[in-house]
Amino acid sequence: MAWWVWVLAGLVLLGLELATPGGFFIAFFGVAALVIGTLVGMGLLEPVWLQWLLFSVLSVVSLLLFRKPLLEWMKRREPVRPAVDSLVGQEAILTEDLPAGGVGKAELRGTSWSVRSREGSVLARGKRCRVEQVEGLTLWVRAE
Repeated sequence: MAWWVWVLAGLVLLGLELATPGGFFIAFFGVAALVIGTLVGMGLLEPVWLQWLLFSVLSVVSLLLFRKPLLEWMKRREPVRPAVDSLVGQEAILTEDLPAGGVGKAELRGTSWSVRSREGSVLARGKRCRVEQVEGLTLWVRAE
């Protein structure tokens, strides 16, 4: 096969890897095709059967050797996100009156949240409350 066919196939395979959600499978075949294209272009690999054999071996061996370390490296580079449950124990300030058993609004960390309280009395606007539980996008609070 011509060297440019291998290079084109390698670029197409790398493009497919970028377009598909997955775990780095197609990329190894794309890189192997680019390597074979380079070797054919340099005149080091003439027989077509040898090109296909080397392509297959390079693809599978690189997949088995490098996929797991690559995934682990990518996982280490992901930013650590704090859990929403870390809001438990934080102090929120009511931005409107919170009726007994009803829903109101409070500000916490510069963001407006829906809040609920199990207390039997109305909590006034401006009251400082402690977050007891996070339930979806609603904070359960108690008066301080």
